[in-house]
Amino acid sequence: MVKFLKKISVRGYIIIAVVLGILAVLALYFLNANQVGPSTQKKSGVQLTQNSPGQYQTVIKNGRYLVSAARGITATSEPNNLDVKQFESSLLDLSKSHFKTSRYIFQEGQYLSADKVSDLLARQDKDHEDGLNPKDNGKTDSSREPIYVQTLTEQDFMTKDGDNLKLAGMVVGVAMNTQDQYQKEQYGTTYSQNISDADRIAYGKKIAPKLLQQIRATSGVSKDVPIVIAMYANAPADSLAPGNFYAQATSKDGNSLSSWSTISDKSIVLPKESTDTSKLGDDENNGFANFKNDIANFFPNIADATAVANFHNDKLSSMNVTVTTQFYSQTEIDSFTNYVAASALKFLPNTVPVRIVIQTANEVQAILTRKTDDKSFSVTTL
Repeated sequence: MVKFLKKISVRGYIIIAVVLGILAVLALYFLNANQVGPSTQKKSGVQLTQNSPGQYQTVIKNGRYLVSAARGITATSEPNNLDVKQFESSLLDLSKSHFKTSRYIFQEGQYLSADKVSDLLARQDKDHEDGLNPKDNGKTDSSREPIYVQTLTEQDFMTKDGDNLKLAGMVVGVAMNTQDQYQKEQYGTTYSQNISDADRIAYGKKIAPKLLQQIRATSGVSKDVPIVIAMYANAPADSLAPGNFYAQATSKDGNSLSSWSTISDKSIVLPKESTDTSKLGDDENNGFANFKNDIANFFPNIADATAVANFHNDKLSSMNVTVTTQFYSQTEIDSFTNYVAASALKFLPNTVPVRIVIQTANEVQAILTRKTDDKSFSVTTL
């Protein structure tokens, strides 16, 4: 009888222990289910990333980054791939001058649908009455009507409204072609039609009110939400430097636009060509020449080294360097990368972000990045 009671007692303890274990696991599960990790803040089904200094919080929905449905839509194939990244990153920098990162939340464009953007980028015809590009006049020479408007990008700026977010501002970038590439027949030879600065600027000002009207008519965009329209000039297809933003105007309410203001952005390729007589980038060019010579003396298999220096109001804002070479072992890659980092600290500017890509003809082998005033480069070998 005593043994039987002891057996029941042991079984009871086991059952109790199992039940307590299950309860503990369930408690941890529900506790974690209602917690948000250190990088997000949960708000009624919408999460916000924590913003670092000078950067926006961004919107995550249902555990995923909220992307734009209209992203990547263009009127024709992109003439210069350098413009793809430059257009979006420069637009975000421009937005910071209108909507402070400490007050507003960044959201990828959610109001202009893919169909709407495609319609806006089309040539005007009976099927695309809202098209921003001119009607095709049927010509196939320099008298043809070119495609002026290449792509649009919408950026939304939100504020908290209780447990929700509300649209508090919008910036729309308009990429204008400086060169239109076309074919006289399908799969035929590709021709280039240059667009003068005067024609591009005039056409951009002409279509901006029409674009604003279409944005205001979009569901969810109120008549008093501030809307900034920023104009970007794409680089020609063969350019080694990307294009730049050149003008902006703001609509505080309704369909009225403020007068246009000039944006003084420019990107130049280093080393500068001997025919470039401008003073812009002379100091940076000298420093880059010393950098290029220094790393070439260390490693003789360098094929080329170039840089794109980006300027805002004639002041350097960032630099992107590409070093093309050929390595035969991982130790060569590591040794050369370390030397490039040391040389860059010596010869390249330390007051702006610098990014260096070391690559062969076929693949990237190392990436070095340094933020403003950092004392060293972050190095990633691939």
